[in-house]
Amino acid sequence: QVQLVESGGGSVQAGGSLSLSCVISGFTDTRRCLGWLRQAPGKQREGVAHIDVYDRTTYTDSVNGRFTISRDNAKTTLYLHMNSLKPDDTAMYYCAASNYVVDCDLYEYPYWGQGTQVTVSS
Repeated sequence: QVQLVESGGGSVQAGGSLSLSCVISGFTDTRRCLGWLRQAPGKQREGVAHIDVYDRTTYTDSVNGRFTISRDNAKTTLYLHMNSLKPDDTAMYYCAASNYVVDCDLYEYPYWGQGTQVTVSS
């Protein structure tokens, strides 16, 4: 059974930092795109950061230079390090896994975690 379990969310003041983790299990083939997506109340879900099987990363423009996505060598834990946080970063953050290995941001993610809340106050 595929499971993605996020942790590390919380509340922080603007300008602060948070790190999210996602433990991934149940895949027989771990070679796949992984991503962090977020959804704020009343807004559409958006892809925040993606990492492919070659460890190439892509970011949405609003977080580029502030967030870093990475994963461990075993490809079982995904991370998102967030710096210089802004109130607009407030959202539920989801870890997700794809059936694709590259071009991660072009395809829907079929596997999702339960989400972890990030709240940034001004």
